[in-house]
Amino acid sequence: MRILKIKRLLPSTLLLTVLVMGLAEVSFVPSAHAATLASQAAPVLGDPHELESFLDGVLNMQLQADHIPGAAVSVVKDGRLLFAKGYGDANISQQQPVEADRTVFRVGSVSKLFTWTAVMQLVEEGKLDLHADINTYLKTFKIPATYPQPITLENLLTHTSGFEDSMNGMMVNNADELTPLGIWLPGHIPTRIYPPGMVTTYSNYGTTLAAYIVEQVSGVKFEQYIEQHIFQPLAMTHSSFRQPLPTQLAGQLSQGYTYTNGAYRAEPFENIEVAPAGGLSTTVTDMANFMIAHLQNGRFGNQRILQEATAREMHQQHFTDDPRLPGMAYGFYEANINNQHLIEHDGDTTLFQALLALLPEQHVGVFVSFNHVGGSAQYETFMQAFMNHYFPASSVHTPRVSADSSTRISQIVGSYQETRRNETSYLKLFNLFKMDEVSDAGNGQITVSTGDGAINLVEVAPWVFHEVAGQRSIVFRSDDKGIWMFLDDDPLGGFEKVPWYETPLFQMILLAVCLLLSLGAFRDGLLRFLRSILGHKQGGNVPKKSISATVALCLSWAFSVLSISIVIGFIVLFTTDMPAIAFAPLPLLYAIVVANQVSIALATMMLICAVWQWVRPTWNLGQRAYYTLLTLAAISFVADLAFWNLTKWPG
Repeated sequence: MRILKIKRLLPSTLLLTVLVMGLAEVSFVPSAHAATLASQAAPVLGDPHELESFLDGVLNMQLQADHIPGAAVSVVKDGRLLFAKGYGDANISQQQPVEADRTVFRVGSVSKLFTWTAVMQLVEEGKLDLHADINTYLKTFKIPATYPQPITLENLLTHTSGFEDSMNGMMVNNADELTPLGIWLPGHIPTRIYPPGMVTTYSNYGTTLAAYIVEQVSGVKFEQYIEQHIFQPLAMTHSSFRQPLPTQLAGQLSQGYTYTNGAYRAEPFENIEVAPAGGLSTTVTDMANFMIAHLQNGRFGNQRILQEATAREMHQQHFTDDPRLPGMAYGFYEANINNQHLIEHDGDTTLFQALLALLPEQHVGVFVSFNHVGGSAQYETFMQAFMNHYFPASSVHTPRVSADSSTRISQIVGSYQETRRNETSYLKLFNLFKMDEVSDAGNGQITVSTGDGAINLVEVAPWVFHEVAGQRSIVFRSDDKGIWMFLDDDPLGGFEKVPWYETPLFQMILLAVCLLLSLGAFRDGLLRFLRSILGHKQGGNVPKKSISATVALCLSWAFSVLSISIVIGFIVLFTTDMPAIAFAPLPLLYAIVVANQVSIALATMMLICAVWQWVRPTWNLGQRAYYTLLTLAAISFVADLAFWNLTKWPG
């Protein structure tokens, strides 16, 4: 799987920059002639010893800086394996080192390339039509017709189906809990939030759906089909989609690790329901064979997994969110690094990371895998170092300010949510944590704050911005649907500008106001209670209140306690179990939802009491105004909970 892609800066990023400056000598020389010098000094990829020396420096540094127990890499060129090596430990407690041709890694969403290759094989045989409605191939259930346009296999291949994203139910604790695709898929059909073909919306469900279609058409289980039609002809003898792994491979599987408080923690095997989208276990040498086959347009030795024309079709662009940016091939996504064209796919589970990258014009393929959770920065840092060393940028781009940019910038500024998102369950709240912020930096520049940090860009053409101190580009688009933002380094999805009430800033202000008023109501109720207790003990006269006033005050105090508890519950939930809650509702979430539903009832009764106080007042004007303010805050709070689907029972 490609888990919610949350990028973060790693210590190795800076360290590798220093390393590559030393190894490539002039690849990072900050002068007008840097690119020319770099291309003259760049070593030619072909010497296994030089390659080993370079990769030893890169990967050993990454393992140390990013607390990664083990990694493995393979590099192919001109139809042969040029280099493969393991680094670090596959199992720390058993002191088992990583071996390139033996250690099995989980490779996450790199698995999808096998699903898409299988689809193209069946297209080649005339058994599948890329442009037919996928419901044509689904015998036991159908995808609802939310839009007039049907979803096609091409939409699934290019991630343009329009499905919302949901990881709920994608993992289970034990292998015996896994269900067949024909049972799991109809029970987890995601809502369609965009018409097909409109925008990229990365979908694990869509890939798994395609795998089920492979099953339906071929008449054999997906994992068996892959074994017969891809693994066997490519001599991939250490690869499997089966869960649990076959006995002969289980003993070769690398342990997956997390790192907390200065210690590595071994985690259990990940049982993935959407195995065709992220469940492959393999070695880097097996993946080398797969890369060779694709670089040779389907040929591996005397075997073929695709005809040349089919492979070429699979590798060319079939969709892009903007013609000025890389886009989607069939399954592969395009990338441009140092002016080199690549087709790639990365993969992230909760414990493993991997990247497969092909440079078709150079006949080069690179595969790297890590046995530690760390996010996409791990393999992106590695790949950038590799490209800077062997294929440094051939030119230096000097951004130029586009005329009349201020009007466009004023439209661009705001908060943006990913097109890959959830809209119909409690997972919608995750959208708040992933928003990018665009602000006006002055002088025709904008600042984009992402998971990587903040970067400054300048407009070089209408709606096109280039990084001032780097190579990244961002393209904006304005249409009748709103403002869109697309990044050149992530063709698997874009960003959509959100309205003011959905921005993190507004949400924080709303929450802060509601909490302050709730805390005030809680304090007032507590003080009233203490005064009444003290008054009774001292034998004093305690003022009597009308029944309506008493009920109103009790309701506001109960709501304040509940709302404060809900906020605390969410803080606990998202600071301790955020990865887990993405895959399944946790007991605390159920408790919070119950509290949310009770809060709706309390807010409704507060509204009735507020209206009653204005119709039959027992309070003075100031007291009524204050209670009305508390009531409005309560209604706003529960309305916001409903907006983020937090009052719905988790399914």
